[in-house]
Order: sequence, then C-alpha cells, then structure tokens
Amino acid sequence: MDINAIKSRLTQLQSQTSTADSFWKPDPGKTQIRIVPYKFNKDNPFCELYFHYGLGQNKTLLSPVSFGRPDPVNEFAMKLKSTGDKDEWLQGRKIEPKMRTYVPVIARGKEDEGVKFWGFGKTVYQELLGFIADPDYGDITDPMTGRDIVVERQTPAEAGNQYGKTTIRVKPMQTQITEDANLLEKILEDQKDINEIYTEPSYDNLKEALQNYLNPTEEDTDSGEKNNTQVTNGVETTSNVNDAFDKLFDED
Repeated sequence: MDINAIKSRLTQLQSQTSTADSFWKPDPGKTQIRIVPYKFNKDNPFCELYFHYGLGQNKTLLSPVSFGRPDPVNEFAMKLKSTGDKDEWLQGRKIEPKMRTYVPVIARGKEDEGVKFWGFGKTVYQELLGFIADPDYGDITDPMTGRDIVVERQTPAEAGNQYGKTTIRVKPMQTQITEDANLLEKILEDQKDINEIYTEPSYDNLKEALQNYLNPTEEDTDSGEKNNTQVTNGVETTSNVNDAFDKLFDED
C-alpha cells in the first residue's frame, strides 16, 4: 500500500470538507441571517467572482477576469460572439464566465458556527444593494445598527421551475449582531479569505481546459465526429470554432 498516496487523499478529503463548511446555503423555508463586515475588505463585504461552469468534466473554474487578469476562455468566447454567426454567439455565451457574488453571514440561532459565505446570483444581489442604497435602510451590515435578513427558499416543486427560488426581506428593526462581546470579536476576526478558498487557475491551465472542451476524448462524449461536427455537453462544436481557436492562439 502506498501510504503517501493514502495521506495525500486524506488531506484532500479533509480540505474539501473544510471548504464545504465555509459556505451557507438556505434550507427550504425561511431562515434569518445577518451580513457581517468582511475582515478582508471592510469597505465592501460583497465579493464578485466569475466562474466557468461545465468546462472540463463539469468542473467549476474560477476565471482570472475576477481580478482583472487575462482569461483565454473569455477571450475565445468574445471572439465567437463577434463573428456575427448566431450558433457561434450562443457557444461563446455558454462558455463565457458568469458572475456569482459572495458575502459573509451568520445564521441566527447558529452564531456559534461562525461566519460563512452565502453565494447568490444577480437578482438577490441587486435587491440587497437596493436596500443599502435606500437611506431608510443604509448600512445593514453595521455591527451595532444593522438589520437582519429573512431568506426564503422555495424548492423547484414549490417554485414551479427547475432551480427553485430565493427571496429576501430585510427586517425593519435595527439590531446588534450580538450583545456578547467575545462572540462579536470572534465573528469579526475569525473569518476566511474567499480568495484562499477558490484557487485561480493559470492561463495555460484554462487554455488546456478549453482545448479539451472543444476536442473531447471518447470518454468525454458519446458522440464522435460526423461531418466535422462534435457534440460537447449538448452543444455542437464545428470545425469553424476549432479554426477560430487556432487563429486566436496561433496554433497549427
């Protein structure tokens, strides 16, 4: 038995568990939470990150666009969207990075579990910013005069769609995060850096993932080439797309 391999796998599993424990997801029904000031950016607790979904064995990859750095997948997506071809525009739209916003929160009744990150899409993000921009509400994250949020989660069956639905209601009453000084210090100081949870892949790694996506192996797809067309994750990838990749990255 390869003991080193066993130890490496154990460390990987423990790391995955630790990462999962860093996030909060609303259960079906209503949950009351509080957004707390972010230790690593006290001016703004909202962390906007961009991801590629389903690129390479259904993995989620952080895009360097999140930090204003070049991303070969995004460059290729923009190239496809600029050709004027509808199908290529749709392919570009599919692989371009999508924004997801994270904010540090505590769940009421579970404050002892510490600060976790709540991730959400554009609709919830706009609603939260709208409340903060409203002078009647203001800084809802303030430790002493902020406001709790009621998050209601509907299952797909309840919402009548594929993904379910999340709605929010900011409480009108201003409250403290906690009256326990020790717990407050722990909440404000014992936080993780979101940028250490998600690892940014290198330019070359993303380029390789894109190549594998456009040219899947037999294990990656049930459909082979037919008339210079491959079917990748339900999207047809034509030889024109592959040619565009070669021209963009100067490959033969």
